[in-house]
Amino acid sequence: MSRKWLVETIVLLLFVLFVYAATSKLMDYKHFTFQMDAQPFDDRFTPWLVFGVPLVEFVIAAMLIFKRTLMAGLWASLALMLIFTGYIIMIKLNFFGKIPCSCGGVISRLNWTQHLFFNLFFVLISIAGIILQRRHVQASRQNAMSLS
Repeated sequence: MSRKWLVETIVLLLFVLFVYAATSKLMDYKHFTFQMDAQPFDDRFTPWLVFGVPLVEFVIAAMLIFKRTLMAGLWASLALMLIFTGYIIMIKLNFFGKIPCSCGGVISRLNWTQHLFFNLFFVLISIAGIILQRRHVQASRQNAMSLS
């Protein structure tokens, strides 16, 4: 399997994840807002989070489309997935008590353990994408230098 094909598959999976997650949150906006109000954050942050989380997910998805912003998109994917995963770990360790999932769509039907493994999968493929893309860029530069 070629490195380029693997990177493109990883990018596609991340793109679909972020577009799906953001869209499903916005399609059920009232429910998403209600769930965000139930999070352990001050309710003053709810309007910012309800607007900001889907926006960040859409921006990351857009960054994954373009060659120029691909690496930044992969790093942003990793950062956001690490934040979400850290939050789930805190929930699993009972830092907050019982917290509803504020994810949208099918993802919201996962229990916290399933959600943790789901997120860890995307953390791992983000890391793999960064490593593979970095190697691809380095190989391309070396090929360009040897041709000149």
